Amino acid sequence: MYIPDIYKNENQEEVINFLQKNSFGILINQNSGNILATHIPLEFELKEDGKQFLEGHISKENPQWKTFENDDRVLAIFSGPNSYISPSWYDHENVPTWNYIAVHVYGKVKVLNYEETLFSLKKLVDKYEANSENPIRIENLSEKTMRQARGIVAFQIEITSIEAVKKISQNRDEKNYQNIISELEKTEDYNACQIAQEMAKNKTHHD
Repeated sequence: MYIPDIYKNENQEEVINFLQKNSFGILINQNSGNILATHIPLEFELKEDGKQFLEGHISKENPQWKTFENDDRVLAIFSGPNSYISPSWYDHENVPTWNYIAVHVYGKVKVLNYEETLFSLKKLVDKYEANSENPIRIENLSEKTMRQARGIVAFQIEITSIEAVKKISQNRDEKNYQNIISELEKTEDYNACQIAQEMAKNKTHHD
């Protein structure tokens, strides 16, 4: 991913936090010149030995998993908030642009066995059921229901590199930077307000 130096996010803790909060990504690989992509949750994991992984699963009906043996290299793309930035918000003439946050994760994929698949599903369900009034647990589902787990392919991606971009008007002076935040908040658009929040958190860059 092309990232100008000013927009590179090399704060590992911040990037990991982003991946954990924006875990619905796009898994991409190629097979014999064909590009394959699937939209799925991909959960970040940090092992005790310091290695970083993503875990996920797709349907057995999805042919993408059958390509993993031919080439185990994959790319996972995660997107955060984004918003149009109007040049009318500056105190000088300029061009329109777009603010956004995104992370690209590169790695090597390995298909999990059935027992590992069930454990991966348990972790996924436990994470997203945590705030439910009546949380579902994999262990409590009937054998009949759990037969559906035979219809998925779970996998683990050992992360080889991460590229993170956080383009939030770092190239603007304090006056214009603050004005962009104010104008974004006025839109009352969810994505625009999220970008405004990120800019406000990053304001120390300008102070």
